[in-house]
Amino acid sequence: MAKVTAGMIKELRERTGAGIMDCKKALNETQGNVEDAIAYLREKGLAAAAKKAGRIAAEGIVDAYIHLGGRVGVLIEVNCETDFVAKTDAFKEFTRDMAMQVAASKPEYVSREEVPASVIQQEKEIYRAAALNEGKPERIVDRIVDGRLEKYFQETCLLEQPFIKDTDKTVQQLLQELISQLGENISVRRFARFERGEGLEKRRQDDWADEVMAELNK
Repeated sequence: MAKVTAGMIKELRERTGAGIMDCKKALNETQGNVEDAIAYLREKGLAAAAKKAGRIAAEGIVDAYIHLGGRVGVLIEVNCETDFVAKTDAFKEFTRDMAMQVAASKPEYVSREEVPASVIQQEKEIYRAAALNEGKPERIVDRIVDGRLEKYFQETCLLEQPFIKDTDKTVQQLLQELISQLGENISVRRFARFERGEGLEKRRQDDWADEVMAELNK
């Protein structure tokens, strides 16, 4: 079996527009044969879905989801190309599922492209220091950092999380299936998650610290 390299993944992604993880899986499934991997992606509908990704999606819906008796709430916007698709049951179900996904899995970003470079750099520094503290050889530390960074993306980026109703597929794969089904570009634009009492404990601690400093400065 041919080793799947970053260059092979890059070539396949450029030729199909499919996601990184889908390209990697396709190459693994086809023993590293790029042409067979293209056919694999087309059979799965992933290449066709990717080609629609550049089309403007300005329609859609904003949905709200309240969970656990008002303890957690989510607002989410999902876009598509036409009002017709926005009114379909499949689109509405996907939007509701995404709101539930955000409520349950607590993503911080829609995709890895949204993660600030400063955050990525900070995470890399933490992973590198941790690996060295664990006694890992310097020659493999970079690979360890890359692996832990991938896990970070999978935990914090909505599209890379396992779908809560079917953990064998990612949210991105679910989205691509819907694009193939409905024939339009569809994207999760943004979301906001609210949890009752979130941040209040920290504010109380800050208020207490301010009071102490005020007393000391008298």
